[in-house]
Amino acid sequence: MLKEHKQLIIQVSLFLITIFTTTMAGLEWLGRSVWMEDFQWSEIIDGFAFSLPFLLILTVHEFGHYLTAQYYKVKVTLPYYIPMWFLGVGPSIGTMGAFIQIKDKIHSRKEYFDIGIAGPLAGFVVAFVLLVIGYRTLPETEYIYEFHPEYEVFGENFEEKMLGLDTTILKRDLNVRRMGFKALDDTIRTNRPGSIYFGDNLLMIIGRNYFAPDDRYAPSAREVMHYPLLLASFLAFFFTALNLLPIGQLDGGHILYGLVGAKWHGRIASGLFVLFVTYAGIGIINPHQIGDTFGLYLVGYMAVLYYLFYSMTPNKRDRLMYAAIVLTVQFFISFFWPDVKGYTGWLVFAFLIGRFLGVHHPPVRDDAPLSTGRKVLGWITLIVFILCFSPSPFGVD
Repeated sequence: MLKEHKQLIIQVSLFLITIFTTTMAGLEWLGRSVWMEDFQWSEIIDGFAFSLPFLLILTVHEFGHYLTAQYYKVKVTLPYYIPMWFLGVGPSIGTMGAFIQIKDKIHSRKEYFDIGIAGPLAGFVVAFVLLVIGYRTLPETEYIYEFHPEYEVFGENFEEKMLGLDTTILKRDLNVRRMGFKALDDTIRTNRPGSIYFGDNLLMIIGRNYFAPDDRYAPSAREVMHYPLLLASFLAFFFTALNLLPIGQLDGGHILYGLVGAKWHGRIASGLFVLFVTYAGIGIINPHQIGDTFGLYLVGYMAVLYYLFYSMTPNKRDRLMYAAIVLTVQFFISFFWPDVKGYTGWLVFAFLIGRFLGVHHPPVRDDAPLSTGRKVLGWITLIVFILCFSPSPFGVD
């Protein structure tokens, strides 16, 4: 009993700390900080505009797993939240997410499937609703001038300046209006080198073009951080996509295992992991810039790839083979299409999978196939993954 109370105290403490760190992060994205001399603690409510919806989505996701596990009488812990804040020194989102710990053995594909799918689908529904609300309740276009006052002169009547059209016509024509907003986005981007941006996914594009009022500025990927509800939704979609990768013991791995069983899970997950690593590293090796240290650099990168495949196969020769194949493919892509780039940030996540989380899935005692309804639901999550996935989720101009 004492141990359970101690665990609960830790979980509640982590949750409260994460509320604080995500609130601080939300304030920083709005250009405020507790370290500013003129900061007023009454402003902290502005940080809640990001932290509360974001933590709501994470909590719904984790309790989707938790309640489904309870239904199957699988012993699990309440969520552990992971706070992360850089004290204002650098940008952060205030947390690295949350997780529950499964303390029982899961005995069937159906249980793995149901527990795995419940979290991301529950969180996705909440995130999508908040996305719609965020776009439907956009502030007036002048809101962006709070963060970019130097663009107010350009932004005032910028549609007429750029297109030479009457305002009443612009308000009736969504496409023309969007062209004007794009002109403002392009100007902001070219005048702010080194700025952080969030990469688009299909849901953000859909929201911008179909949910936003046509007479207001719908923020691009480079400005979404100034809109707390949209930022919370984007980050929720990012974490949903990560969890739905059909590899190992990620939620997507559990879903794939339930759909196809152990044999095909091993083949599909391994193939997808190789493709994932290949995409992530495109552009790291540049055959058009071969210098004196190129050979040493090549050997070092080969070693990184070798360790990425650590959990995929116990055979050292096979790991070396996979590393050599991936490097060769990346080399030739960069040679023939030098403008094609991957997203190196994915290599960090690939390292966590390949070295710690594992590419393969543990076996179960009951290998009975899923019902038709579950199979349909499983393939629907593939659509959810595609909608949420950003090829390059974060970047710097």
